[in-house]
Amino acid sequence: MPNALFKKGDSLPSPWKEFLSEIDSMLTERLDLHCIGGFVVCYFYALPRSTGDIDYYTAVPANLNLTEVAGEGSALAKKHKVSLHQVTVMTMPENYDSRLTEMFPETFKNLHIYAPDPYDYILSKLERNGLKDRDDADYIFKSQNLDPQVHRDRYEKELRPNLVNEDKHDLTLKLWLDIFENGG
Repeated sequence: MPNALFKKGDSLPSPWKEFLSEIDSMLTERLDLHCIGGFVVCYFYALPRSTGDIDYYTAVPANLNLTEVAGEGSALAKKHKVSLHQVTVMTMPENYDSRLTEMFPETFKNLHIYAPDPYDYILSKLERNGLKDRDDADYIFKSQNLDPQVHRDRYEKELRPNLVNEDKHDLTLKLWLDIFENGG
């Protein structure tokens, strides 16, 4: 279980509380956001850094134009100086959605924000392989005491079959696990 900054009964900090409350007030039905990125690593995995957006992989149902409502440049984003951002170029492990955890249960009426389990979070960053991605992944790996073999197995079974250029990603995973386990 993550060492989340947010615990039931806690209040989200500004401007996130107001921003998400306004989105919630616009909804007439349940909306599930499967999130990834800095917001998750900060408010679910407790990495002390800031972020200006909530990256989400998917929204269920997908019938609301979230970019128009709360994306960068929207009236809501301008008002609160934070935004929603749909991440369209990434691959999540198969069955990731069965391992999601709600980040702020019972906080909003219709808005439900979910974070991936730590293995899925790290694997979602493998393709991009940016410095911030590696740093976030290293933090999660160490703070959550992850098992490298579980990581390898999930990669092999649930992510690798869906990737292009598997050899490149095999090497990236090997490099990342070496960094996580041995400091480089």
